[in-house]
Amino acid sequence: MMRISFLNIQIDNLTMQEALDEIRSIIESGSPGYVVTPNVDHIIKIENDNDFRQVYQNADLVLTDGKPLIWISRLMGTPIKEKISGSDLFPELCQMAAQKGYKIFLLGAADGIAVKAAENMKTLYQGIQIAGTYSPPFGFEQNIEEINKVIKKVQDTKPDILVVGLGAPKQEKFIYNYLEQLNVPVSLGLGASIDFMAGNIRRAPKWMSELGLEWFYRFLKEPRRLFKRYFIDDFKIFILVWKYRKST
Repeated sequence: MMRISFLNIQIDNLTMQEALDEIRSIIESGSPGYVVTPNVDHIIKIENDNDFRQVYQNADLVLTDGKPLIWISRLMGTPIKEKISGSDLFPELCQMAAQKGYKIFLLGAADGIAVKAAENMKTLYQGIQIAGTYSPPFGFEQNIEEINKVIKKVQDTKPDILVVGLGAPKQEKFIYNYLEQLNVPVSLGLGASIDFMAGNIRRAPKWMSELGLEWFYRFLKEPRRLFKRYFIDDFKIFILVWKYRKST
């Protein structure tokens, strides 16, 4: 497996199929591991968040989520093979799980959304096994009783794959901090993928995704919430490109 330096992280330079093969290997190993899918927002947060950086440094698999990062990698002379966004990876994982008999647990999203996503998964992927679903209350990560409740629900159902949709960096830090207690072969923080699977949020058309405009589609859907992230915070990526380009 080829891991390359990219801006402030290390990335596994893989195709979608290669990533699925690696995830299958992690599952078959039986030891708890986790996958992260960096996008522009993650890269910016990692620069000033040591805890988030540590999560990335210890990940079993680091995949590239977003066309902008693919373009930047080419500009910097270290081209990344393929965009592997969490929302594209999730359906592929479901297909593999149905074929291999892996059990999936869905953790996150608003109340009832994970249950709806699980129902849709059963319709779309014949024979898929859903170990369980749970949507914890907002702020649960500050409450040790709620954390223990989540861990017990996962432990009791013994899933092979844990899909966490709590938003970044909360989901990645939760996986990292409780990896051993959760004891799931592979955990993934996949953001809005549970919402997409439930039909609660619509994904951008494929042509927009291929042109790197998925962020703009999401902005049009939630302009008030996403304006600062996309038009102020994410513009810091240009500073980081300059910084790390100069250091190579």
